[in-house]
Amino acid sequence: MKKHTSVLLLCISLAVGGLLTAKGEYNSSFRWEGVTAMKAKEKEGTGQTEDNGKDDDSHQAEEGEKDYIKWVEFNVTCEAMRRAYQYDLDTYEKDVHLNWVELLAVLGARYGGDFSGYKEQDLDNIAEVLANGEKTLEEMTEGMEYYPYYREAYGAVLDGMVGAYKIAGRRVYGLKAFHPIAKGFPYRDYDDFGVSRTYGYRRNHLGHDMMGQVGTPVIAVESGYVAELGWNQYGGWRIGINSFDGKRYYYYAHLRQDRPYAENLEKGSVVQAGDVIGYIGRTGYSKEENVNNIDEYHLHFGLQLIFDEAQREGSNEIWVSGYELVRFLYQHQSEVKRDDATKEWRRVEEMKDPSAVRYLKEKKEKDEG
Repeated sequence: MKKHTSVLLLCISLAVGGLLTAKGEYNSSFRWEGVTAMKAKEKEGTGQTEDNGKDDDSHQAEEGEKDYIKWVEFNVTCEAMRRAYQYDLDTYEKDVHLNWVELLAVLGARYGGDFSGYKEQDLDNIAEVLANGEKTLEEMTEGMEYYPYYREAYGAVLDGMVGAYKIAGRRVYGLKAFHPIAKGFPYRDYDDFGVSRTYGYRRNHLGHDMMGQVGTPVIAVESGYVAELGWNQYGGWRIGINSFDGKRYYYYAHLRQDRPYAENLEKGSVVQAGDVIGYIGRTGYSKEENVNNIDEYHLHFGLQLIFDEAQREGSNEIWVSGYELVRFLYQHQSEVKRDDATKEWRRVEEMKDPSAVRYLKEKKEKDEG
């Protein structure tokens, strides 16, 4: 992966009004606006790549001059996420409940978004001051100019992943999100976000590849609804799932030839985090459907952030690295079992996610009204 030097870039950008575009090209029109937005002039070209998972006839939406985040580099380390998450768990239902995303956002603001020098003690110091009541979050972040940006940016990645839910009839609080590979299935990976791809045209790899055996069950990381399902010449058989809050689009690509998806899965289906949604394959790199043109069996896992609907398609898309996030989620893998009659894999423990229940209720009321 081509590493970005976050601190240097951020400092330069804030000083002279420039940031990198999602494609790694310098755009001098980026500038800080208020506390949550980075304005950008409309970028040239269209954004159809192997990584976006949208239908091939998608069009580029115009961005306009709205005030919303235009760029995010998510490089929070697995270790920082684990530590912040543990504080969240330990203080749940206490007088001061520490929100793990808020802890990471404070640290992100202090680090300038660069976690390469992360030290556990830095996070501990923040957590202890808040937990002991020495300062409130508002007092701690007063005058911290870029805290709101990091809170919104990191929240777009992480906010839906921790909360209360029921699993196998038990009410629990903790990770609602699951690792994208089922428990007990081997895989290997490395940090490959941003490396070069040349099929169709030269571009950056906007996802995280996880090499595994053909037929390995692929798991829904977060609850949501299926927005895209079918063939894409870059991603082969693929699934695109929107989070219920509309901030995240999960892209699972290169699924198995002939039987890529879980039984009865279709566009519009609601899935729960931890559900089996498909199977690892090597389809793609072909305009003809159901073709294995990828060299190695693997799952392409992509995560797109959406702060405005104009960012869903085209050159305004924001994709972030999933490498550290996948490492973090390894602690929460979905256990599955095989149905010998159908040859399908299903999760062992059923989940009841309040966000899915709420979405289905609202959808029913809308359909009936």
